[in-house]
Amino acid sequence: MSTTPTTPAQAWAALADGNLRFVEDRMAHPSQGIARRTEVSVEQHPFAVVFGCSDSRVAAEIIFDQGLGDLFVVRTAGHVLDTTVIGSIEYGVEVLGAPLVVVLAHDSCGAVAAATDAITHGNVPPGFVQAVVDRVIPSIVGLTASGRPLDSFDAATLGHEHVLHTSRQLHGYSVSLAESVAAGRTAIVAVEYTLADGRAQVAQVIGDIGAGPGVVPAGAPA
Repeated sequence: MSTTPTTPAQAWAALADGNLRFVEDRMAHPSQGIARRTEVSVEQHPFAVVFGCSDSRVAAEIIFDQGLGDLFVVRTAGHVLDTTVIGSIEYGVEVLGAPLVVVLAHDSCGAVAAATDAITHGNVPPGFVQAVVDRVIPSIVGLTASGRPLDSFDAATLGHEHVLHTSRQLHGYSVSLAESVAAGRTAIVAVEYTLADGRAQVAQVIGDIGAGPGVVPAGAPA
C-alpha cells in the first residue's frame, strides 16, 4: 500500500476495497515483495487488528487482499474471547497503533452449531473443545427469551447474534479499547463473511468509520 491508513474510516475503506478486489477476482496482492519483507523486518505498523475464527476458509490477509505487516491477526475457533485474546487485541491497538479492530465472523460456523446442539440436545463436545462451545453459548442463549427453541433459528441469525455479542464483549471488557473508541482513535467493527461469494459486510460499528453501504451510524450498539 502506498500510504498506511491512520484513522478508523481510512482503515475500513482499505479493507472494504481489498475485499471488493477479492470478490471480483482482481487481487493486487500488495505488500508481498522483497522490499516489503525488508521493510517490516525492522518494525511493524499494521493498520487494523482482525480478530476472527480459526476456520481455514477465512484467512484475513487473503479475503481483504492485504500483505505483510498490514494486519495484526488474532484467531480462535468461533472467535471466542478470553483474557489472552483481549490482551493480544489491545497490543495491536495500544502498542502497534492500529486504528481499527475487526471482529470477523463467517457463515456455517461449526462452533455456533455445536453451541446450539449443546443447548438444545445436551450434546457436549469432548476435551477442551467444550471450552470453545461454553464461550459461544452466552452469545446465542438469549434468543430463547422469545419463547422459541434455539434450533428453530436459522444459522445466519445465530451467527449474527454471536458476532454482535463478541464485539460488545470486547468493548465492554477492555477499558483501553473503550477509551480509545470514545476518543475517536479506534473503532470496533463486527463483520460477517460469506464463504460462497467472499463478501465481508458490516454488521455493527462501535465508534465511527464514516458513512457507506451497510455501515451503521456512529455510536455504541443498541
